[in-house]
Amino acid sequence: MNADLLPLIIGSTPVERLRSLREAVDGRIVFTTSFGIEAQALTHMIAGAGLDIELATLDTGRLFPSTYKLWAETEQRYGLKIQSFHPDPGRLAKFIAEKGVNGFYDSRPARESCCDIRKVEPMERALAGASAWIAGLRADQSDARSGLKLATWDAERALIKVTPLFDWTREAIADFCAAHDVPINPLHAKGFPSIGCEPCTRAILPGENERAGRWWWENDEVKECGLHVDASGRLVRRAA
Repeated sequence: MNADLLPLIIGSTPVERLRSLREAVDGRIVFTTSFGIEAQALTHMIAGAGLDIELATLDTGRLFPSTYKLWAETEQRYGLKIQSFHPDPGRLAKFIAEKGVNGFYDSRPARESCCDIRKVEPMERALAGASAWIAGLRADQSDARSGLKLATWDAERALIKVTPLFDWTREAIADFCAAHDVPINPLHAKGFPSIGCEPCTRAILPGENERAGRWWWENDEVKECGLHVDASGRLVRRAA
């Protein structure tokens, strides 16, 4: 598996893009869902097209109750199972013993360590052995994501990363979900465009970008947990 397959991943619609990915790539394709509105739209498309794509999620242990409820509702609606990946118990216990249960508020390094334990390392297990990774990112979510492309080569994980909704707007996704009665998190209607762990997510204020409600106590324009950044902390978005 290498970057030579990137030109084969094409399509004017997300479903066409997903189909071309499945046709071009051998082996496991993993879609990691956070149960946000973008992820719910993609789940609907994958299930509706009957594509052989695995669904996985990161159960950090600190998700909103409504997210867990939506998880169950989604599995029932589409007749599928979403595999969950959890933090390593030993690493998590050590972090809490040293920093406290909410120690991620104390410093940027502490928060990044928490994200690494609860999200980044479980993600590595979710993607282990996969040929391609589907993510629900959009280019207009923030300035940091503005350079997103449909398909890129993730050199660190040695797989193809595809963002089928990279050129869609939030409004277009909301319209799609409404038209197809896609189940979505009720928090979206309460000012939460981006939903992560409960203690690290707030509703955004008028004029703020979609990612402003994540880790809001940090003075940093780049609101990322580490899943979509390289070793230097930059968003992974380059072409092959």
